Amino acid sequence: MEFTDIRYDVTGNVARITLNKPEKMNALSWGSWAEIEQAIALADNDDDARCVLITGEGRGFCAGTDLTVTTNEDQWPARPYTGRNGRVRSRYLGTSDVHNCRKPTIAAVNGASVGAGFSLALACDIRIASEAARFSAIFVKRAIVADTGCTWFLPRIVGPAKALEMLYTGRLVGAQEALTMGLVNEVVPADQLMPRALALAGEIAHGPSLAIELDKRLVREAFERDLESHTELEQFLQGYTHSTEDAAEGRKSFLEKREPVFKGR
Repeated sequence: MEFTDIRYDVTGNVARITLNKPEKMNALSWGSWAEIEQAIALADNDDDARCVLITGEGRGFCAGTDLTVTTNEDQWPARPYTGRNGRVRSRYLGTSDVHNCRKPTIAAVNGASVGAGFSLALACDIRIASEAARFSAIFVKRAIVADTGCTWFLPRIVGPAKALEMLYTGRLVGAQEALTMGLVNEVVPADQLMPRALALAGEIAHGPSLAIELDKRLVREAFERDLESHTELEQFLQGYTHSTEDAAEGRKSFLEKREPVFKGR
């Protein structure tokens, strides 16, 4: 599949989505979101893609919505939804696709991540930031309500009080402050961002992908289920993973005192 606003490739079991409009700080049009949705669908259905890494080309991660686009809807790339589902599905749900991706997702935030671009980073499981990264729920500066799931993601990650402060003020939060508040997992020098992000993505991608995908599901669902029923589901899914080739390799490598070689089966 050919893309215009993003680049997509799978190397070493890592699916890499690069926002590719550096002249506009990777600002997103509805066409850009359609391409992101398509890329996530490709990764989700590709057994060779075991981790998804999202980053931006140039000096910014994503400057939010591209307000300069004048194309009509019939000129946008196709979304991976057809029929009634395609007709009624909100255009704002690209971050939902990222959040609901079965594969682990990492945002490598190389610069400004604001507005809808902030929401995109928040939708990922893990965020690694360059020292140059900046984050803002900038919507209030335009006197509009936040969108693309920002008010859903942000309080779950940093808590309601910090989330509301960012939403009320729209101020830029630097990388180190973002680390302190739990907004990002790690901060690294700019020249180490992609090597570090790719190393982590590779480590995850070469792990037991079935167990990892189920762990992701369990963590997401834990907030909606009581402890007893959730523990029972853990036990059920552990029984499923016990029967996989990777589990057999895990046991064998332990007995042979070597590193396991998992194949995602």
